Amino acid sequence: MSSDNEQPDEPAAGGPEQLALIRETVRKAKVPKAKPRTWRGAALARDLPVARVMVNKGVLHLDQYFDYAVPEELDADAQPGVRVRVRFGAGGHRVRDGRREGGGLIDGFLVERRAESDYGGALAALAYVVSPEPVLGPQMLALARAVADRYAGSLADVLQLAIPPRNGRAESKPSPDPLPAPPVPEPGSWTRYGRGPAFLEALASGGTPRAVWTALPGPRWPDELARAVAATLASGRGALVVVPDGRRAARVDAALTELLGAGRHALLTAESGPEKRYRQWLAVRRGSVKAVVGTRAAMFAPVQDLGLVAVWDDGDSSHSDENAPFPHVREVLELRATHETCAFLLGGTSCTVEAAQLVESGWALPLAADREQVRTAAPLVRTVGDQDLARDEAARAARLPSVAWQAVREGLKSGPVLVQVPRRGYAPRLACERCRTPARCRHCAGPLEAPDARDLTCRWCGRGATDWHCVACGAARLRASVVGARRTAEELGRAFPAVPVRTSGRDHVLDTVPARPALVVSTPGAEPVAEGGYAAALLLDGWAMLGRPDLRAGEDALRRWIDASSLVRGQSKGGTVVVVAEPTLRPVQALVRWDPVGHAQRELAERAELGFPPVSRMAAVTGRADVVAAFISTAGLPPDVEVLGPVPLPVADPGRPRRPGDPPVGESWERALLRVPPGSGAALAAALKAAQAARMARGGTDQVRIRIDPPDIG
Repeated sequence: MSSDNEQPDEPAAGGPEQLALIRETVRKAKVPKAKPRTWRGAALARDLPVARVMVNKGVLHLDQYFDYAVPEELDADAQPGVRVRVRFGAGGHRVRDGRREGGGLIDGFLVERRAESDYGGALAALAYVVSPEPVLGPQMLALARAVADRYAGSLADVLQLAIPPRNGRAESKPSPDPLPAPPVPEPGSWTRYGRGPAFLEALASGGTPRAVWTALPGPRWPDELARAVAATLASGRGALVVVPDGRRAARVDAALTELLGAGRHALLTAESGPEKRYRQWLAVRRGSVKAVVGTRAAMFAPVQDLGLVAVWDDGDSSHSDENAPFPHVREVLELRATHETCAFLLGGTSCTVEAAQLVESGWALPLAADREQVRTAAPLVRTVGDQDLARDEAARAARLPSVAWQAVREGLKSGPVLVQVPRRGYAPRLACERCRTPARCRHCAGPLEAPDARDLTCRWCGRGATDWHCVACGAARLRASVVGARRTAEELGRAFPAVPVRTSGRDHVLDTVPARPALVVSTPGAEPVAEGGYAAALLLDGWAMLGRPDLRAGEDALRRWIDASSLVRGQSKGGTVVVVAEPTLRPVQALVRWDPVGHAQRELAERAELGFPPVSRMAAVTGRADVVAAFISTAGLPPDVEVLGPVPLPVADPGRPRRPGDPPVGESWERALLRVPPGSGAALAAALKAAQAARMARGGTDQVRIRIDPPDIG
């Protein structure tokens, strides 16, 4: 076994200089290498007896290829792209067939067969080939390397996300024969967009257009995505669509099946189960299926002859992976569009700042309908304005002002009414009724909540609090400072006793609801689709969504409001939306005008003035204060980097639920933000990756976590 000292043949984002910097840093750190052992007792393969292997070690100082000898008995199966097992490391020696072999067995991928090794010593041999099925092709390897370098991560970590676990039963089943290309589809509802038919024509003729698509509200977007996929398939190429969750994947799946019939596309979601999902993935890898619809992990799907990559609702947090190196679907598909020279489509009913930047930079063109089409498709949006205040002085402060009650009553005459509530549960935030002191658990100081109307429990440790008293004033009565979805459903049920009330949230998400009159209380993102559309919608507690101390608070609130409002019938059919929030705020006004693109453009202009992402590139470095300071001082950062902080992070409580990236329990961590101007992002990622590799090679035990483009910098 030996480390590869030459530039790999596959392209990598950042170029040879970046890889040379990493390897030179590792060399100076004097990384200990396992002693290689010559294969004895068996002949080597005659042709190309050296296998270059990517071992499944997600540590940066081992982010390179290693050479192994190929025994003659494995020659036929040990082909590029297959899974292998190799001995790696100097420890764990054992006796086998009279020989002592070093290192334990570890998984890896065979990247290349070579005639000679650059390593001068004897090579250890491949232990065995796990499966002769090639699962890692050159294009996926190049993409994974580019993603690893962009996010300052390791290639092994990216391959863990890109290639699903093996399932032997799925591998043993043959994939179906590929179907011939379908005919070019009719444009359908794409005619509502000025450049829509031309976009489909470009896809069908083999072109590579790139567009940011602001979809009209209503139920037609799955069919429009399906027609874009069908146009790409008609050109003889493949297509990939990534959506935030399984419910929306099912809608696109149904639209594709209706348009093209069964057998032309694969559905890659977690709901499919490991065997079925791997079988579908293999069908794509073998070229039997050339279209894929799936959730986040599908961004790496090995579609052959890729002609189109599409992402729906890129602002949804589900598109950001919480496993190292934390890639985002939008960024990965941008890399694929560039590396594989294919079309790109970013769609949604709203518009993110990143999408607006793609248009402003000229990398993509806008694809939107004119204002007349928007007014026809969008519902009427009402706020708590001066007319309501004249009739009801308390309307601005009321949780359900009179205009909201009126919208509910009118809507229930013709169909279901949607009520969006930002918080789940009954009363997720409680405070003393007398002095407004937040109610805390006496054991762990966690916040108390009321899962139902009777019992108090701690959100962190789960203990009950039946005899709670305020620590500030001694009072024993509580009030809800935030009202959850269940409490809202209870209040509406009492106000409209003859109307059924249904809830949809994290614990139980509804897919659809019938067209009959009903109240549907939902948390953001869990809104079911109503047959024929909702007659009305209430967007409650807007202050809770807009008041978050986060750079994206306004953008996220507008996106969630528009997503819910898009399920309501158009204004021409009487659809009405009431948003309970301060009407003068920018996101509220953007919703009233149904202008998500204008809102994103103004946000982008402000962030450009302040130097915030996506105009700049940022990286978060977290760890103990002394460790973070030492890491930054020795990292060799670009000269134009700006260090913000470090600032202390909240100390993790033993009973509080943990999230990825949280500091260890009881430790005091700090976070520093590193900001660079446009054009220096690759240099920043390369410097952080090299510094982390050198630190780990020296045996550093203190944790330092690096995240490029952190989603939360508030």
